[in-house]
Amino acid sequence: MPAHAPETTHDDPLARERAHLAASRLALRAMRADVESLDIRDVTANWVNAAVLKAQIDDRIKALADLAHTPLFFGRLNYLHAPGPAEPEAPNGPLYIGRRHVHDAHGDPMVIDWRAPVSQPFYRASRTDPQDVALRRRFGYTGGELTAYEDEHLCDPSEAASVSKLLQQEIERPRVGPMRDIVATIQPEQDEIVRSGLSGSVCVQGGPGTGKTAVGLHRVAYLLYAHRDRLARTGTLVIGPNRSFLHYIEQVLPALGELEVKQATVDDLVAREGLEVRDTDPAETAVVKGDARMADVLRRAVRSHVTAPTEPLMVVRGSRRWRVPAYELAEIVEELQVRDIRYGAAREALPQRIAHAVLVRMEQAGEAPDDRVQDAVARGAAVKAAVKEIWPPVDPAKLVLRLLSDPDFLAAHADGLLSDDEQKLLLWPKPFRSVKSAKWSAADLVLIDEAADLVERTHSLGHVVLDEAQDLSPMQYRAVGRRCTTGSATVLGDLAQGTTPWATRSWDEALAHLGKPQAVVEELTAGFRVPREVIAYASRLLPSISPGLAPVSSVREAPGSLRISPVASGGLTAEVVEACRSSLSYEGSIGLIAADARIPVLADALRAAGLAYLAPGEETTAESRLTLVPASLAKGLEYDHVVLDEPAAIVDGEPDERTGLRRLYVCLTRAVSGLTLLHAAPLPPALA
Repeated sequence: MPAHAPETTHDDPLARERAHLAASRLALRAMRADVESLDIRDVTANWVNAAVLKAQIDDRIKALADLAHTPLFFGRLNYLHAPGPAEPEAPNGPLYIGRRHVHDAHGDPMVIDWRAPVSQPFYRASRTDPQDVALRRRFGYTGGELTAYEDEHLCDPSEAASVSKLLQQEIERPRVGPMRDIVATIQPEQDEIVRSGLSGSVCVQGGPGTGKTAVGLHRVAYLLYAHRDRLARTGTLVIGPNRSFLHYIEQVLPALGELEVKQATVDDLVAREGLEVRDTDPAETAVVKGDARMADVLRRAVRSHVTAPTEPLMVVRGSRRWRVPAYELAEIVEELQVRDIRYGAAREALPQRIAHAVLVRMEQAGEAPDDRVQDAVARGAAVKAAVKEIWPPVDPAKLVLRLLSDPDFLAAHADGLLSDDEQKLLLWPKPFRSVKSAKWSAADLVLIDEAADLVERTHSLGHVVLDEAQDLSPMQYRAVGRRCTTGSATVLGDLAQGTTPWATRSWDEALAHLGKPQAVVEELTAGFRVPREVIAYASRLLPSISPGLAPVSSVREAPGSLRISPVASGGLTAEVVEACRSSLSYEGSIGLIAADARIPVLADALRAAGLAYLAPGEETTAESRLTLVPASLAKGLEYDHVVLDEPAAIVDGEPDERTGLRRLYVCLTRAVSGLTLLHAAPLPPALA
């Protein structure tokens, strides 16, 4: 599989490929110009249609942008035979595989979208299963310019199998700025997950560097390609652990031409207007609030507002009076309760049911009422008063406020579900007077969201991607699950990286809380980002933090990528600053990761040394490549070189040792090229 460098003759293969790249760029610009020239003044009936159409055209123009440093194609396929009727997308001759479809003035494709079925063999064909591919060519780029190519003749038994150097170089390429797409480097096991169908949910367990986040994002891009009309109606959402993480990944989908996918955290999902998170729960309280049993407590509390009628209802219509006895009203109420529909829906149905009982009496008396009469009865003062008495409205926030403030109300609905000690943990030391004055925690808003769904159904999306899922509580899983009850989900995470006291113990349990118990669990164990030395060192922690979980097997050998340096007491901060200065001599991004409590000290030391630094979420540039990262925000982020400050402090900063070791595992595995670990205190025994 030789890699070819530039040649001087104009008709050499590389020159022809460069010519095709230049022609493809011109064709893409022409496609964009065609859209920009569209005149919609005479094709829209009103200003609303015009606004919608203009927005769609604007999005199309953005999607057709020619990004100077993003190659239009990264691969090429030559088949053994010309494509047949079953492959209508495939042109005769070579197929160039790229990030988006590009066609010439005649409509003939010059670049095939990587998501098209005919592109699939680029990722999955092998010598043992060539899939009719005679030649697979990979391209190397520098700054957007095509500089090399590499060929595999999959059906040639005389050609020795070897690792693609261009593929390896692309994986290891230094990174500055936000996360990049991996469309040129998707591996066969990743591609199977990316192209799995929309109807089924998928859970991906993947250790550090296995590409699970990228797989989830590329799966969204693939589903939008394969099911665009459906997902355009129902919507898609990517959920991440925090804003820094979302900022880090936010350019991946736009680089693939997908501009409409929304991103949020779980806190964003459950946020309610007028309610502000102003408090943080102690760990033991947050564990109880996040327990799935709270769903049953809330359900009981909501249903407790229904009161069995004890008095008959009298409805006056003209000169006639119609009486509905209490026992019949009770039967109507019991029927609605047995049907187990949402509280608000049942409340809306109740006046119509009562009105129907009145109409039956009218008909028995010889009258002929119609639907208009029934509606009038349902809206009448007597029926409204009865409904308010029997089935009063419930405000979700006020309900949770009462549960956390009133010991008797909580005890009545937590009986048999929560112990006395657990109930005490839930109660506020000093009750708040109103919803607006209450100091809500993030876990409280999840409870309010659950109560709100008991009253009115939450809107469901077509597909949801949930990343770093291992840190969610059962109640948070339920909150996410409500957003995809009629859609599907892609769940991404690593059980070994769970760093909350309520971290997921098993994916089967998590998927049950999510409402997707039938989801297929896939495991990625091949690491492509973290060097073998680094991941092997971090994997020493696995027996302590996640027994039985298979360690990641890194395909990258990088001798010298791990450096562990003990430092004399009192000299740690100076050594860390010097390590950062030294790391800046390398290409790519640098991350200084430390226990949250150490961040102010290190920030002062970096400033004093004249080393500018960024906060997580701020975009690195060629001029500013050092980021100071609190351990609590390191999850999901990657840096070419990492300087890790005092592992013992990272462990000690968590509520318990196991959570601390998991946090340390996350921090140890953020390095793509090299890790420098400095410590004054003894290393945790699990690393020995």
